[in-house]
Amino acid sequence: MRFSVFGLGYVGLANTLLLSQKEQVKAYDIVPKKIDLLKNNHSPIEDQEISEFLMRTDLNVNFTQSFEDAVNFGEFLIIATPTDYDENKNYFNTSSVEEVIEKALAIRSDATFIIKSTVPVGYTEELRKKYNTDNIIFSPEFLREGKALYDNLYPSRIIVGECSERGREIANVFIENAWDKDISVLLTHPTEAEAIKLFSNTYLALRVAYFNELDTYAESRGLDTKQIIEGVGLDPRIGTHYNNPSFGYGGYCLPKDTKQLRANYEDVPSNIIGAIVDANTTRKDFIAEQILAMKPNVVGIYRLTMKSNSDNFRYSSIQGIMKRLKAKGIEVVVFEPTLNQKYFFHSRVVKDFEEFKNISDVIISNRFDQKLQEIEQKVYTRDIFGRD
Repeated sequence: MRFSVFGLGYVGLANTLLLSQKEQVKAYDIVPKKIDLLKNNHSPIEDQEISEFLMRTDLNVNFTQSFEDAVNFGEFLIIATPTDYDENKNYFNTSSVEEVIEKALAIRSDATFIIKSTVPVGYTEELRKKYNTDNIIFSPEFLREGKALYDNLYPSRIIVGECSERGREIANVFIENAWDKDISVLLTHPTEAEAIKLFSNTYLALRVAYFNELDTYAESRGLDTKQIIEGVGLDPRIGTHYNNPSFGYGGYCLPKDTKQLRANYEDVPSNIIGAIVDANTTRKDFIAEQILAMKPNVVGIYRLTMKSNSDNFRYSSIQGIMKRLKAKGIEVVVFEPTLNQKYFFHSRVVKDFEEFKNISDVIISNRFDQKLQEIEQKVYTRDIFGRD
């Protein structure tokens, strides 16, 4: 089969390489530099499996800067463009998805789309009415940053928002290209598929917020967080996974998806969903107060990324801590090897690690790194288990 992919971030690139094992794929992105990198077998994002796949010579993939060529190539057009939560509109900004659909339909009126971008509940049905076509399908992704292709090769489940033979055909293609064949498949209505995506990510955010609040309690009362979490996790209904405290949830998905789900609850009685969003703010307030209590003059930020083996720091929780500290007049410096600029939001970027260590009174790190071992007494982190 032939697929065209639009948008080559984590989701789009992971789908591109997954499908190119057995299908024909043409992949497009609006950023020419990204296409140039991919044509030269270099990954624009940090992901081990993606980097390894790009070195393979047996994949059926072509990266292009021509939108029209990509539209005309595929039997299915996969949309994986970024959607972000608009605080002013209280709604996802889905303009990038609609732009692809409108431009593609102007080229091919018979185009069939598979939306992989995260969208509000009810969005696909709205698009079908707006463009007077049933050829718009939503199929959510459940990927981790830094493990996007791995999570496509070994998916937790495959969900296609269409209860039809076409929906089954789409699911089967992803199964055929996965390395794990024992995969749960669910065909649903499109609106239910959208809800599955948002509720899944919001539950993960809830779990992060829960263990963070447990840690806040333990730190405030001088208790051993690790012992409490280990004891709680021995209940098999709770488990010992996804329980490592942090400065708060962040990254591409959880902040925006929780806020979008809260917006979808506008006329529905609820307490928990809004509390999950609020809990993340409260956690960052608490972390900032703990650091301020140490009375530092200079606070060093060790890495802006959310977790190890990732180069993404969009909406990283540590940025929220930075803003709170700077609002109190604390000088903040940043050590982030992936940054080329001299300043990050008016905070100086220190390239030399020795200088960074020496000038920082306190160093904060969302996830502890062995590089910090020799100055552990300066480091403030809530990384209890040394893992993501």
